[in-house]
Amino acid sequence: MCMMWEGKKPAFIVFYQEQNLRNLYGDTPLNLTQQLVLTFISYIGCGISAIFLSITLVTYIAFEKIRRDYPSKILIQLCAALLLLNLVFLLDSWIALHDSRGLCIAAAVFLHYFLLVSFTWMGLEAFHMYLALVKVFNTYVRRYIIKFCVVGWGLPAVVVSIVLVVSPDNYGLISTGTVSISRPDEFCWIKNKTVFYITAVGYFCVIFLINISMFIVVLIQLCRIKKRKQLGAQRRNSIQDLRSVAGLTFLLGITWGFAFFTVTDVFTYLFTIFNSLQGKFILYVTGCCMQYNDQNIWKWHFS
Repeated sequence: MCMMWEGKKPAFIVFYQEQNLRNLYGDTPLNLTQQLVLTFISYIGCGISAIFLSITLVTYIAFEKIRRDYPSKILIQLCAALLLLNLVFLLDSWIALHDSRGLCIAAAVFLHYFLLVSFTWMGLEAFHMYLALVKVFNTYVRRYIIKFCVVGWGLPAVVVSIVLVVSPDNYGLISTGTVSISRPDEFCWIKNKTVFYITAVGYFCVIFLINISMFIVVLIQLCRIKKRKQLGAQRRNSIQDLRSVAGLTFLLGITWGFAFFTVTDVFTYLFTIFNSLQGKFILYVTGCCMQYNDQNIWKWHFS
């Protein structure tokens, strides 16, 4: 996911509007150079992320054998949500340049929707891991993925629909400050601050708290499983453990937690880099192209 930056503070569109998390702790200025650097990192990262998410989706769709299990199907949905989120964000500023209220509202609605969808699928990913590793969920559940899809795509639609029914003017053109000396940078997003904090910040906080809890429980369970097996060389186990932790971190959106620590520039940059490049990290750490059984699947296909 991407973010915009304004002169006084980070204006990440999810957590920051006219006031943001940094304001809760103190107003630390960002100079013009920092604004430009963070904005470029965001847009470039989102572009790279979109490319790698596309590669992941195309690979899973093209090869049926690697998308048979539940984790793969859930990963496809998460990648699709993140890809659409990145694409809408990249188009949002361009749409804001056009003097069209309806078009801007539509862009803001889709941006809000795909943001919530991405958060929801991260939560469902965590829930499935909990069932599979902690509850040892081996019984067959009829239409398991369909039920996940109803929640993953349907719940955000309900939230966004309620906001629209209350008032379409909750969405529209907002100013995120300046990324140049000459003109303000405008963006199509949620205009109403109450709606913003309830349906964006609040929604994220609930999902994040659930995911961080699941993350800890799953890590504990993985450690128990490892102790039972005690197989393989220690060096190889350490690398696999690191890869497992990294995979869980990006899949469950734990890196979004950097938002709560952006009182310093270090965490601001970490937040920007890790979350704008989330799609790339998902492919690298957990994606099909890096799995030992499937890393040569494209070579085999074209040979």
